[in-house]
Amino acid sequence: MGCCTGRCSFIFLCILQLLAALERQIFDFLGYQWAPILANFLHIIIVILGLFGTIQYRPRYIVVYAVWTALWVTWNIFIICFYLDVGGLSKESDLLTFNISVHHSWWSEHGPGCVRREMSSNHVRTLDGQSYVSVIGCVIDYQYIEVIHSSSQILLALAGFVYACYVISVSTEVDDSCLRK
Repeated sequence: MGCCTGRCSFIFLCILQLLAALERQIFDFLGYQWAPILANFLHIIIVILGLFGTIQYRPRYIVVYAVWTALWVTWNIFIICFYLDVGGLSKESDLLTFNISVHHSWWSEHGPGCVRREMSSNHVRTLDGQSYVSVIGCVIDYQYIEVIHSSSQILLALAGFVYACYVISVSTEVDDSCLRK
C-alpha cells in the first residue's frame, strides 16, 4: 500500500481539520463564544473518531464523520450568515454567547492592525465594571476574519466528505471481496 492512497490523504486531511479546529477553538475561548466552543469541541471529537476509524479500518466511524461534515458545513454557513448580517441575524447580538455575557469575537478588538483604546469609566458607572473600548485602524474587519475561518472550515469539510466516501467505498469493497472467498 503506497503512501499516496486515499486513506493516507484522508488521514492528512483529518490532521489539517484538527489543527484548524484547535486554532478556531482557542480564539473562540478568548472571545467567550460559547456556542462555537461547543460546536468546535464536538467537531474535534468527531474528526478524531473519523481518524480512528480510518487507522483502525472501521467504516462505521467514517460514516459518522461523513454525516457530521454535512452538519458542520451547515453550522459554518450559519456562522457566515451571522457575521454578514444575512436575514434577521445580527453580529451585534449575544446569540453565540447564549445571552450569558456581552462578549463578542476576539478578533473585533485584536484583529490585524487594530488599535484598541479603553475609555476610563470615571464618568460612567457600569454595573459589571467594564469600560468602553474603541477600536480603530483595523486592516480587515473582524466579521471578514470570522467568514474566512468558516469558509476554510467548509472547504476542509467538503474535501473530508469526499475522501471519507472514497475510504468507505474502498473499505467495503475489500470487506466484500474477503466475504466472497
